[in-house]
Amino acid sequence: QVQLVESGGGLVQPGGSLRLSCAASGFTLDLYYIGWFRQAPGKEREGVSCISSSGGSTYYADSVKGRFTISRDNAKNTVYLQMNSLKPEDTAVYYCATVLGVTTTGDYFGMDYWGKGTLVTVSS
Repeated sequence: QVQLVESGGGLVQPGGSLRLSCAASGFTLDLYYIGWFRQAPGKEREGVSCISSSGGSTYYADSVKGRFTISRDNAKNTVYLQMNSLKPEDTAVYYCATVLGVTTTGDYFGMDYWGKGTLVTVSS
């Protein structure tokens, strides 16, 4: 059974940090690009970051550049999202998904498998 499971969410104060994990089971993660997405209340889901299958290429939304870092450990079948300098506007449910590719305009496409999400709340 193919599964992606996110973890690491929680409540953090503005300026704080969290590290999200996306663990895969039932398939080999290193065959896929993996993306992180988020959906805030009342807003559409948006792509946050993506990493190529080898880890050699990474992509970030402008809103998180310089604050978030995506990485992967294929031996552990896990992808991470290190989030620093968190802002209240980062509050959302964060999801990971397999991604087929990234367009030249930075849009992710071909998301086949999704996790159920982990909630990140940034508030004082």
